[in-house]
Amino acid sequence: MSTATKKQTSALSDNIKQAIRTSYKAIGESLPNFNPRKQQTFLIAEIAKTLAGEYDKTRKIIAVEAGTGTGKSLAYSLSTIPLALSKKKKVVISTATVALQEQLVNKDLPFLKDHGGIDFDFTLAKGRQRYVCRHKLAAAANASENPQPGFTFAEQPNRFDIKLIKELNSALSENRWQGDRDSWADPIPNHVWQAIQSDKHSCLRHLAEHTHCPFHKARDTMDKADVLVINHSLLLSDLEMGGGKILPEPDETYYVIDEAHHLPKVTRDHSSAAITLKGSLEWLQKVADTGDKVAKLIKSQSSINPSLKLADDCQSLIADMQKILQFVEANQATYFANAEQNNSQGNSTPSYRFEHGIIPQLIKTSAEDLSEYSRKCLAHGNKLYYLLVEAVKDGDVKAYLAEPLLSEFGFLLQRLENFNALWVMYAKTDSEKAAPLARWLEKLSGKKQDYLLSASPIEVGYTLEDKLWSKCAGAVLCSATIVALNSFDHFRRQVGLSNNDGTQYQKVDSPFNYRENAVLSVPNVRYEPSHPSFTDELCKLLPALIKKDEATLVLFSSYWQMEQVAKVMREKHKISLQMQGEQARSYIIENHKKKCDNNKASILFGTQSFSEGLDLPSNYLTNLVITKLPFSVPTSPVEEAHAEYVTAKGGNPFMSITVPDASNKLIQACGRLLRNEKDSGVITLLDRRVVTKRYGGELLDALPPFKRQISY
Repeated sequence: MSTATKKQTSALSDNIKQAIRTSYKAIGESLPNFNPRKQQTFLIAEIAKTLAGEYDKTRKIIAVEAGTGTGKSLAYSLSTIPLALSKKKKVVISTATVALQEQLVNKDLPFLKDHGGIDFDFTLAKGRQRYVCRHKLAAAANASENPQPGFTFAEQPNRFDIKLIKELNSALSENRWQGDRDSWADPIPNHVWQAIQSDKHSCLRHLAEHTHCPFHKARDTMDKADVLVINHSLLLSDLEMGGGKILPEPDETYYVIDEAHHLPKVTRDHSSAAITLKGSLEWLQKVADTGDKVAKLIKSQSSINPSLKLADDCQSLIADMQKILQFVEANQATYFANAEQNNSQGNSTPSYRFEHGIIPQLIKTSAEDLSEYSRKCLAHGNKLYYLLVEAVKDGDVKAYLAEPLLSEFGFLLQRLENFNALWVMYAKTDSEKAAPLARWLEKLSGKKQDYLLSASPIEVGYTLEDKLWSKCAGAVLCSATIVALNSFDHFRRQVGLSNNDGTQYQKVDSPFNYRENAVLSVPNVRYEPSHPSFTDELCKLLPALIKKDEATLVLFSSYWQMEQVAKVMREKHKISLQMQGEQARSYIIENHKKKCDNNKASILFGTQSFSEGLDLPSNYLTNLVITKLPFSVPTSPVEEAHAEYVTAKGGNPFMSITVPDASNKLIQACGRLLRNEKDSGVITLLDRRVVTKRYGGELLDALPPFKRQISY
């Protein structure tokens, strides 16, 4: 299913081919009962040829759907790493889940290095705020007995917090802890972590006290590593800054984006912005006041001008913000006319989405001024900030006096960056050729009633093309669910790839014998999920389905329905079960496996997050029940805006967005059953729409070829 352009002269050298073959053979010899999988060897060859430029000399990108059991992590590692080493490039492997990161770093990459005969270094790279600041931690540990100048806790710590901080400080000092939040055995409370975490504005490498901070040591490891394992969020953070700021330069990097079906949503979230109107008025005044404090501490003529300009521009921002606040308050009866109705339906936050992204003229005019003034404020603020940093380096200002001010001012500048991003999106005139931005307003309740103004792109393909695909040395996008309804088109549109741009596409089926090992059953259910009696019918059907096998997973589309059914199962039918959300996910899974190991029945109830990334091989899952097709109702303003845009273009948002998304999610859900070649079991789908609706056949045909038992 390749869309390869005419094959170019081979760019994959014989040496690289031989290195990959030798490594694969060595891996096979180190594994008992190893049989080379033709799907895996095919993937290795296709990825290597694409990245080497055999299909297209400039567009070295391949999108791969690799079914369960194809061994895709070994395939992309074995094809990219030898090639990258030979061309002196880096490999960045980005995932959506912590579980896959841990699998790569703790299992897959060490195995390849130990048994594949390839000499390479790898590391897990995290965002700055996952690391502790050594200097802040020491200050916090001494704060209760010997307060250090400039250090205060945002929230007064209790005796347990103080004990924890001292333990963290001792462990870091004695090299028993590497300084990242994830490697500490017990959870670290947010209010404690926020006081000691590294941040870009106060944990500065060129200040002597921070030279040995864990983040900077981790960055050194990143610089030396050949392979970096990251998450999609860190990838987007780097691209947002222009690329090459946190991670290696894109044109020197082969990117492997695993779990690639998550990339569009992560990109959209990263490209959005939001501010509160009243809250912004409060901190904008602090920007000017703190800038004045910075200037006074520097005691230099060079700081006077940016300080005065910062104060003037902040006043202009405040004046425009007050205009917008008055306008919103004057029109809130129109914007939030359905507030009482929303509250009665359980929607606690009334919201108003501007249709087609078109905002009132007063907000549009003010937005243009706000985007310009906030841009100037950032320029003046950053100048002051770095003047203070230089003053500390030159010895003109004591570090202990500067650091708390740098931290406070840096935090305000970060807020100002987000503030500017929001107003740039509101000031922008949307192109008629592209999707408009989603823009909306929410009314917040609480001690201080406020208004949240938000903006987000609807489609992010252009962002990915502009910042990643057009700049990278090469990229591999892979997942078990990229294809929707047997086509790459939906995914291609989402991530900004074009049909004839040189990108390769491969769909590699799982080696599992689905027809022999699994049955897909669609029983004759009386009601469809939208019917009020559907939940009652679930309660009647499930006891018999649960008793069929010892290891059962029941997937629901809503927490409310799951809780209702669980209550009936427990109280009326005396069925013991574990439900998502009642305990930590890791505890639930561990307890489930213990029961299965002791040949006891174990039943799990879960929602969407249990339908992806849950690995229950062998006897840990033999009976999967899916209560409802995983259709997403467009309830968020961004989803509503997307549906509105598709409709405006004459399209059908249900068929072009909702059904393909549901197809992907259904494949993911069904993928929980067979995890190894010898696994077996039954999938029961209690949603008759796969039989009664015209799209149902497409959803069924997109699934693996299970043996079907459908009641008509």
